[in-house]
Amino acid sequence: MSDKALSSEQAEFQAFCRAWLQENKPAPHPTPLPQAAYEVTDPSHLAYLTEWQAKCYEAGLIASDLPQNYGGHGMTGCQQIASAEVRAAGVPYFINWIGLGMAVPTLLECGTEAQKETFLPPIFSAEHIWCQGFSEPGAGSDLASLQASAVKEGDQWVINGSKVWTSLGHFAQYMLLLARQDKSDKYGGITYFLAPMDQPGITVKPIHKMTGESGFNEVFLDNAIVGDHLRVGNVGDGWKVAMATLTSERGAGVGVGAVAGESPMLVMAQVIQLAKDTRRNGRRVWDDPVWRDRIVKVYERTEASLYNGRRARIKALNGGAMRIPLQGKLTGSEISQSLHQIALGILGLKSSLYVGDENAPANGKWPLGYMNTYTGTISGGSSEIQRNILGERVLGLAKSK
Repeated sequence: MSDKALSSEQAEFQAFCRAWLQENKPAPHPTPLPQAAYEVTDPSHLAYLTEWQAKCYEAGLIASDLPQNYGGHGMTGCQQIASAEVRAAGVPYFINWIGLGMAVPTLLECGTEAQKETFLPPIFSAEHIWCQGFSEPGAGSDLASLQASAVKEGDQWVINGSKVWTSLGHFAQYMLLLARQDKSDKYGGITYFLAPMDQPGITVKPIHKMTGESGFNEVFLDNAIVGDHLRVGNVGDGWKVAMATLTSERGAGVGVGAVAGESPMLVMAQVIQLAKDTRRNGRRVWDDPVWRDRIVKVYERTEASLYNGRRARIKALNGGAMRIPLQGKLTGSEISQSLHQIALGILGLKSSLYVGDENAPANGKWPLGYMNTYTGTISGGSSEIQRNILGERVLGLAKSK
């Protein structure tokens, strides 16, 4: 939203956000934070980030536009402003990104009034951290083939099975859980639950990545109990509710807070500065027309993607199958990968120096970030899946075999 399009109230709120973020930006944690919220494993990092999110919520930068009975601040047209200012301010990310980006939009669209009033406020304040229990070891891209079972016993469900790639599962109080109550119906046999994580039937084990980090987890459910009042939607409607969650994960949900970390333009600025600071053969990399051309081409894509993203909130411009958000998820993750590839190229041989090496530029930020960009091109539906959806549902192309 451009400054020219703001109402007087929105302009006043924008000025408040900028001033508040400048005055309240927290001092750096004694040890560097992971590059993304899904890699947080240190309890002290969790406490630091939880306190920061709660402070932003109290100031009105989270849930700005939602009704007060859901824990919102009751403003109009202000959340997009707040989120943009948070991303531009270079402040820490919000730890409860699954709660804000997936649980909240899902509950607003599909939850009961009691579920909204109970679960939303603690999500905004980060009192309750959430994780997502969709993917399984044998059901990755084909999510509908999941096999975790849900058996109804009285007014509760008994869940058995396992989930994988569960970010923040080691800290979460609740999980967005898909389980199968009917094995004979691939899509209609799935039900959606809000599963409490703090119970004997749930075991969380870390998954160590090539980066050395372990923010992802495998979760085992052994006779875990979920009350029927924690079911979202009707029995067998889990696939429909899951589509609401996945739409939000891909960037088209109701905005309640800046769930991302550094903005693409901020990373772009860092890459440009890196090119200006790095010398090769007696001159700055930035002065090499070949490298400058590579950087400018990604700059153009980054700028175009940001402007395109602003159109996603306007239904008439969005097109079928949530075209703009799906396109944004696809291009955004690949732009991030391109930016980090360029940074590694600028660094040359120094790009092989990793986190912990005292000679590594920026403490290994760029090689670590490059490996982590593959998370973005895989999670929430891989780039290949996004292209299939856009091709089939938007462009009307024949289904791939």
